[in-house]
Amino acid sequence: MLRRIKRAAHQGIDTKIWACFVIMVWIFTVAEIVEGEQKGKMNPEISLPAEAAGWTWDGKEMKSDSKTLFEYIDGAAELYLAYGFQGLTVRKFEKSNQPRITVELYEVASSEDAYGVFSFERQDETVGIGQGSEFGGGLLRFWKGKYFVSIYADGGGMEVESAILTMGRATADLIRGMGMEPELVDLIPGKDLGLVDRSVRYLRSHVLLNLRFFIAHENILNLSRRTEAVLAQYTQEKQKTHLLLIRYPGVKEATDAYRSFMGAYLPDAGGKDLVKTEDEKWTMARQRGEVVVVVFGGPTAVDAEALLKSTEEKLLRGRGRENKE
Repeated sequence: MLRRIKRAAHQGIDTKIWACFVIMVWIFTVAEIVEGEQKGKMNPEISLPAEAAGWTWDGKEMKSDSKTLFEYIDGAAELYLAYGFQGLTVRKFEKSNQPRITVELYEVASSEDAYGVFSFERQDETVGIGQGSEFGGGLLRFWKGKYFVSIYADGGGMEVESAILTMGRATADLIRGMGMEPELVDLIPGKDLGLVDRSVRYLRSHVLLNLRFFIAHENILNLSRRTEAVLAQYTQEKQKTHLLLIRYPGVKEATDAYRSFMGAYLPDAGGKDLVKTEDEKWTMARQRGEVVVVVFGGPTAVDAEALLKSTEEKLLRGRGRENKE
């Protein structure tokens, strides 16, 4: 979301649409943020480069905490708050007769959250920086450890783009700690079932889920900072199908969420877990312990069931490895 706000601002595009995003997430997401996560202080061991590819830091460094983040990125602050935002450091770099380059270093609650911020808008090719990266339209985004980094310039050109990548590598090198990708991502079936490249999103908020795939205005799946959700898109029979995988703190929470979803989304299911919806496609939902799996938009009942069963098999294999350990 922030990617588009910045590009709109640079290109003079009307940004009223983003006001809706602010209102929606402010109402539904901020209340879910864990108070203890909003420390507002960056890890003192993490710094940013002072120079790269001939661009030199202007000597000014801006820092934001959860209270001042809106002043810097009004229109997308809630995205970072949803992932346990803890602090932001910004530096700007200058070179004679060249556009200024901005480096933003976001600290969030965990490496899983850093992956989540990165995954939420991922759409471009990787460039091998950090633990996951993309570069397109003059914007470099990557994550490493519990940090998400965004680097962009006020203008374009081959020299500028090369400098952005050099700046990114230098920044990544200064983040010494590595992190883990969310375990839940490993439970997503792969390309053999039609997984669309770069479509996996790791989510902590039902509002963010709705922005990627609308389910309901109400939080019928009981998503919060205490839950983990992965949304992925598949191509089945040349049609879009979505898989949603959610892990809750315990079995009771998962049971409550499953019942809430079935009652609100599939009220006419009649005890079945596979239903043909009004759009002539198939939705299938099932609870397995603390996990709820939902397939939306299966072109046939067989397609929906195959995707769900493949997910269940990966879930069972994962639990088998945990028991052995």
